[in-house]
Amino acid sequence: MILSTPLTEATRGLVNADFLSLMKDGALLVNVSRGPVVDTNALLTEVEKGRISAALDVTDPEPLPPGHPLWTAPGVLISPHVGGPTSAFLPRAKRLLVDQLHRFVNHEPLRNVILTTGT
Repeated sequence: MILSTPLTEATRGLVNADFLSLMKDGALLVNVSRGPVVDTNALLTEVEKGRISAALDVTDPEPLPPGHPLWTAPGVLISPHVGGPTSAFLPRAKRLLVDQLHRFVNHEPLRNVILTTGT
């Protein structure tokens, strides 16, 4: 399950104990939205049971203080929430765009397709 939603009053705490209980055993929760979308205590309960795993680009609280249980929770990967271009971004993006356009025009399979839906 990948979370990518703005933080609003409707999404604050959206991923709570009830939400997490509906996830299949062995599922991976990925949060790249905002930390408060996930109820940290409810998440800790599930990962400490070993029922699900989590990859967190954001946390609540943020920044995550030293010694917080998420740092050592089993099955939790915490990555830095870093956005913005680097000097390597533009050349790589241009190469990908040129390659994708070439593939599209020549009716070749596109790269990096994750999911297609519909017709």
